[in-house]
Amino acid sequence: MPRDASDLLHGTLDVLILKTLSWDAMHGYAIAEWIEKRGGGELVIVDAALYKALHRLEDAGSIVSEWGLSENNRRAKYYSLTAHGRAQLRAEAATWKRYAHAVHRILETA
Repeated sequence: MPRDASDLLHGTLDVLILKTLSWDAMHGYAIAEWIEKRGGGELVIVDAALYKALHRLEDAGSIVSEWGLSENNRRAKYYSLTAHGRAQLRAEAATWKRYAHAVHRILETA
């Protein structure tokens, strides 16, 4: 389930989406907004990349979707985490933290 280091950066958006959905079901715009806000504005999520990742995660059984109404009373697809997605989040978050720690150690080397 965890990605190897060469595949890790490619899957960063996936793990960010899974983490976001661990809080509650959300539609695509709300997911991007949540990530951008929690990232202090340093991460800008491009719509095409977001929806490609959402479809990939849904195809993998990590998330499910259903139609509902947004806060603007518009029809929107809401995504939520599955049990498989929660397990994937735990595994990928642990791998990502190890990888980020290793990169940090290298960058802090004198």
